[in-house]
Amino acid sequence: MAVSRQRESLLGDFDLTPAARCSAAIEVLADIAERRRPAADALKDWGLAHRFAGSGDRAAIASLVYDALRRRASAAWIMGEDSARAVLIGSLRLQQGLAAPTIAALFSGERFAPAPLTEAERERLERGNLAEAPPEVAGDAPDWVLPSLGATLGDDLLPELRALGRRAPLDIRINTLKRGRADALAGLGHLKAETTPLAPHGLRIPIGADGRGPALHVEAEFLDGWYEIQDEGSQLASLLAGAGAGETVVDLCAGGGGKTLALAAEMGNAGRLVATDGDPRRLAPIHERLRRAGAVAEVRTPRAGRARADVLEDLDGAVDRVVVDAPCTGTGTWRRNPDAKWRLRPGSLATRLAEQAAVLDRAARLVRAGGRITYITCSLLPEENDGAVLGLLARTGDAFAVVPAEDVVAAALPGLAGSVRLTQHGLQMSPALTGTDGFYVATLTRR
Repeated sequence: MAVSRQRESLLGDFDLTPAARCSAAIEVLADIAERRRPAADALKDWGLAHRFAGSGDRAAIASLVYDALRRRASAAWIMGEDSARAVLIGSLRLQQGLAAPTIAALFSGERFAPAPLTEAERERLERGNLAEAPPEVAGDAPDWVLPSLGATLGDDLLPELRALGRRAPLDIRINTLKRGRADALAGLGHLKAETTPLAPHGLRIPIGADGRGPALHVEAEFLDGWYEIQDEGSQLASLLAGAGAGETVVDLCAGGGGKTLALAAEMGNAGRLVATDGDPRRLAPIHERLRRAGAVAEVRTPRAGRARADVLEDLDGAVDRVVVDAPCTGTGTWRRNPDAKWRLRPGSLATRLAEQAAVLDRAARLVRAGGRITYITCSLLPEENDGAVLGLLARTGDAFAVVPAEDVVAAALPGLAGSVRLTQHGLQMSPALTGTDGFYVATLTRR
């Protein structure tokens, strides 16, 4: 690519022109398409091969790439082809609202700019529209998954798909073990934070027009454990678990510990909180995060050759609350991971369904009589949500009962009533309805 030649004559970081950034984005998009690889991997490799590009350039190129992936189908539709170049051009119009002359100025062919627009491309930019586009194009989603999404979203399918195609906000959860939200809001005034609409401990940080937010991980307040980066929907899901002081709580799919930290704060470090995960590698960040937050949790890491049941065997039948943040397709997080929707296949859904059944069965053995399971996904697919709950009920006879979502909300977050979509066995959050990622929460109690 032409932009690669700049490396030969320049030393150190410098700013690429907007046109050169477009060339780089096309290069990355082509790599993603040709090698069917995650966008993050392709962007990382591009950065390693073009070390002259500064952090601002890399962030801007990533923003162009992710915006193009958000609108891949609709951009290809208006341009009449699905090449990396066409998708970027179409996304500049659809996602960024640039007019044809502005796009033409970027595609000038000069120095490191992409080749000039062809007459056909200019005509497509002027006349292409989505008036006749089918739902999978207008909503930028794989066609095979639309029936499942429609079962959850109903008449809101297209508005929700469009919301999933927008950039996600930058939310943080105030660590109430160290600060109250009012104090934190005052202390974080330089970030121009605002309170989140629904989550009582959340703040929302403005992001720039290019999708970039502040580098929160280097802020002194972050290093002191005032807050964690966590989507408002994830914060709400953690609160709906209803964990309290003095309880024995297991975070069964703890991963990096985001919800573990939230649970510890709700418990006030009083009680017993156990965090584990089937993949020991995912637990690696949790120790430093717990230390920074001043949170207390017992981390049980499975060893090679040992099943998760061995790690938790002594807790069977003794746990008050089990939180299952289940592995899922992540369809509710497409705002943050737009390339994931284009890599999703029916086979990967089947794999996730099997994993969800396994972790729910493990949770069922842990919980005591009268105890609860809080089942959470970041999916909008009913197979992974109500379907998984139905599966557990079928496998356990009358051992469990679903706690109505209305009752769960009334007890934990009464202000959330009326703001979520109720399903047969739980509740669903979504970008258009709640302004959050698409989290699902269901609660079951052992009889």
